Amino acid sequence: MEFTDIERFLVDFTYVVNTDSASGHTDGILTVARFFENRFLRLGMDCEILMPGNKEVPCLKATVGTPPYDVMCLGHMDTVFPEGEAAKRPFAVHDNRAWGPGVCDMKGGLLVALHALETLKRTGDLDNMSICVLFNGDEETGSDQSQPLILETAENCRHVLVFEPCRPDYHLVSQRKGGGWFHIEVTGKQAHAGADPHKGVNAVVELARLVPSIQDLNDENTGTSAHVTVFHGGDKVNIIPSRATVSVDVRILDPGEKQRVESFFAGLHPKRLCKDAQVRITGAIDRPPMAETDQSRALQELIISQAEQLGIDMKAITTGGCSDGNFTASAGVPTIDGLGLVGANSHRADEYIELASIPVMVSLISRVCRKLAEKKSTTAG
Repeated sequence: MEFTDIERFLVDFTYVVNTDSASGHTDGILTVARFFENRFLRLGMDCEILMPGNKEVPCLKATVGTPPYDVMCLGHMDTVFPEGEAAKRPFAVHDNRAWGPGVCDMKGGLLVALHALETLKRTGDLDNMSICVLFNGDEETGSDQSQPLILETAENCRHVLVFEPCRPDYHLVSQRKGGGWFHIEVTGKQAHAGADPHKGVNAVVELARLVPSIQDLNDENTGTSAHVTVFHGGDKVNIIPSRATVSVDVRILDPGEKQRVESFFAGLHPKRLCKDAQVRITGAIDRPPMAETDQSRALQELIISQAEQLGIDMKAITTGGCSDGNFTASAGVPTIDGLGLVGANSHRADEYIELASIPVMVSLISRVCRKLAEKKSTTAG
């Protein structure tokens, strides 16, 4: 069951990468969804394009067999790159790598799922499987609209494979940090910095004093990180600033840290240096960690064993980045991530994938899906 049709994969790769599908670019995401819908229909799968939530966020759901599904193939069609990016630097192949917007994160991964299922169709295995595919269109902006659909779908699946990029040297992802963003806004009072500074309330000073305490949230023992990433304040050099804002990125590995972090930010309201300053805080830990369980470790071991049969020494890593796998794992469904193509530099102009990983990852996913289906049959028997 080894994949060899690299040429066809590259033709598909060229099309999907050269189709702009930035988050919020509904037409572009829908074009990508239609491409995959057409191919899944050819496999005899039931397909529907959904628009969950109150915004136009195309999501593609394709199924074969009946629930509960042996496998859920999860991925996203949106990218971080704006409309017009593909025209500026279209899909290209050189130095044994493929380049282009979204080539690594994660259009290559979507194609791994597609070609793995096409391989299973050619061998006759797909007709005896129960598989669900869900590609959403808003992962890069937090999956706000598609999260309920992801969770609802995962409830009817035994295992989840997430097609974010595989890390260099074939490192899959077994754990991800959860996290969220917090935003603090301080309102003070303007005044002339030279003539009447005493009449002002300096919002920048009030906000700046909070930064060291935010840094103290970092804890290597629990794996929690908290970083001020955006700070704005003031308009002119001779005016006491009346407004300042800061954004904080927080990541947690231990689910119990959610309460500690949220309690910390809630407690910042009354701690004012200037009594007339107003402090407003919003945000939450809204993406739970993707933690290892006995069931996910068993799935990980199965994947690694199948990789060994392909001559690949695959390892598992933990990463601070989040994905939609955080949601499915928190729902109790065994989830393994990083099963797309091997690559690096996501969200950058020098994003790439390694061409040699195409046959490996397609063959690997085909084998894993078949093994999971066989496992169900054995258990049932």
